[in-house]
Amino acid sequence: MSLSKQQIITYLQKLNEELTKINTKGEICLYGGAVMCLVYNARPSTKDVDAIFQPTQALREAIKQVAISENLRDDWLNDAVKGFVVDHSQRVFLDLSHLMVYVPEPDYLLAMKTLAARVDGTDKGDVEFLINYLGLQTPAEVFTIIENYYPRQRIKPVTQYFVEELFEHDDPV
Repeated sequence: MSLSKQQIITYLQKLNEELTKINTKGEICLYGGAVMCLVYNARPSTKDVDAIFQPTQALREAIKQVAISENLRDDWLNDAVKGFVVDHSQRVFLDLSHLMVYVPEPDYLLAMKTLAARVDGTDKGDVEFLINYLGLQTPAEVFTIIENYYPRQRIKPVTQYFVEELFEHDDPV
């Protein structure tokens, strides 16, 4: 399954409709590929929508209803990312009648994506995009951003090598 920018927006609007039916206001902060797709147009689609949300139970039910009505996987919007989220600033992406959708600032997204360091997937392209977007010139600048959010001991050697390799080429990232 792959979700395009327009599909994600449509499903978020349908989520708002579900919340309207039960007269509940919800908040979601999006992460990962969904943000890369929606905010930066850095890729055409994502396999799922990573988010944290509240009120949790009402949103889980609304997400399930959207999945049923749109023939989506139950986890099309999931909160599996919640164990990796630390305090960060965010901005409004969508302000709907019963749903506020937020996204993190690009430096935080870079820290999360780099820490994940899934170099064989789309994370590498996302990290390269964010490095360019933020105008970073050295691995040290990337590590400074990561350490603004996560303790140094959370940076695995594979992450360090991954970042250093991105800057080894003569061409800009």
